[in-house]
Amino acid sequence: MASIYGLASFMNCISVNRNPNPLISQLHGNLTVNPCNRVSITNRNPILSVTRLRQFRFYKAVELDTFVTSDDEDEMSEGFFEAIEELERMTREPSDVLEEMNSKLSARELQLVLVYFSQEGRDSWCALEVFEWLKKENKVDDETMELMVSLMCGWVKKLIQGKHETKDVIDLLVDMECVGLKPNFSMIEKVISLYWDMGEKDKGVLFVKEVLKRGFGYENGDNQGRKGGPTGYLAWKMMEDGNYTDAIKLVIEIKETNLKPEVYSYLIAMTAVVKELNEFGKALRKLKTFTKSGLTSDMGPHDNELIQNYQTTLIKDGVRLSNWVLEEGGPSFHGVVYERLLAMYICAGRGPEAEGQLWKMKLVGKEPDGNLYDIVLAICASQKEVNSISRLLTRMEVTSLLNKKKTLTWLLRGYIKGSHYVDAAEVVKKMLNLGVYPEFLDRAAVLQGLRKRINQNGILETYFGLCKRLSDAGLTGPCLIYMYIKKYKLWVIKML
Repeated sequence: MASIYGLASFMNCISVNRNPNPLISQLHGNLTVNPCNRVSITNRNPILSVTRLRQFRFYKAVELDTFVTSDDEDEMSEGFFEAIEELERMTREPSDVLEEMNSKLSARELQLVLVYFSQEGRDSWCALEVFEWLKKENKVDDETMELMVSLMCGWVKKLIQGKHETKDVIDLLVDMECVGLKPNFSMIEKVISLYWDMGEKDKGVLFVKEVLKRGFGYENGDNQGRKGGPTGYLAWKMMEDGNYTDAIKLVIEIKETNLKPEVYSYLIAMTAVVKELNEFGKALRKLKTFTKSGLTSDMGPHDNELIQNYQTTLIKDGVRLSNWVLEEGGPSFHGVVYERLLAMYICAGRGPEAEGQLWKMKLVGKEPDGNLYDIVLAICASQKEVNSISRLLTRMEVTSLLNKKKTLTWLLRGYIKGSHYVDAAEVVKKMLNLGVYPEFLDRAAVLQGLRKRINQNGILETYFGLCKRLSDAGLTGPCLIYMYIKKYKLWVIKML
């Protein structure tokens, strides 16, 4: 029967967390290691004792309340204790012992054997040998698989918390693969999260690179990692912390070192480009507000050049990433790529490029939301991109009156933002012709913009014409305008 200390320790593991045992078991007999680093016994002489070739790095039992309870103590048969004793002797291969004891052990007891040898102070490698035998004999059900994954996660967690080298974690994953437990994306996720939560971000990056070299962590053998993979998950963790540029650099660096990140990671990095451009735009708008308030000085040509270069660099990175998706992902990715490029150009305020992505999305069958057309229309209006505006307005002809008003409001505000007040006045008139009324603030902004430019050619006529149209529509009372003639030009002094 197994030693009283070993079994007592095992009972503690079943019911409550136990104190760690610093001892690591040793093998008896001459040892050899096969190509998968598996330990086997070639001379089973119990008198000889040598140091194990492979020291295990696992020091604490994992939480196993889901799988094992104190009630299991009453269910253990005599065969279970005989199996534990025989396996601990290390005089025969675990598979031979289990084959002999197979008829005496229930499925629950086989799970408990796994738990026993996963404890600190026990021969943890024996747990892997037991699992391999179970898998070979088709005795691994969903619960046993979940149990083994839980054990492995506990070992991995202890390695990371113990500040072990990344190589030790990778070796453990290799051990898992040797016994038929290929590390999946969920396992890789947990490891990356552990590194990230402990602040070991550099080790997390190194771990991902090593994982890619060995081909771990893809969903269902999908080498392209279209549903998820280590690179994309790490990039996502960076994005969650607001480190958008780090996420972009990570994916590009891994791609350029020929480690073949999954296609999904390119899309994550493109999302990071969009978010960084959006945050950059917010910062610029806030800076302009401070400048208008006199809190900061005006930006000079050098500052504007730096801003333009940074934005251009981000856009170039986004385009490179999109090209990689289209090359490696195939047609099924086209729609989502154009969608991200559209968001990128919108955040950068690049109207014609954004318009191009709208039509590309439409061509591949991914109909853009109507609001996106209006947003791009406003950007093009602010830049007075006549051809783009004309094309984007064609879809308005077949929409409802309410949608016409919404589209023309976006167009009007785009012209106002770009200080194109004559064009804005024409939009107001067009809205009045359709029987829809612009918002008060929009009307006031157009009138104010025209008054400030009243001395420019053609502005006065536009201003008077707009005032008359608004008055006829009942949107303003009659205007009393004081003016005088100077060199045959009319100058507005005040409007009541």
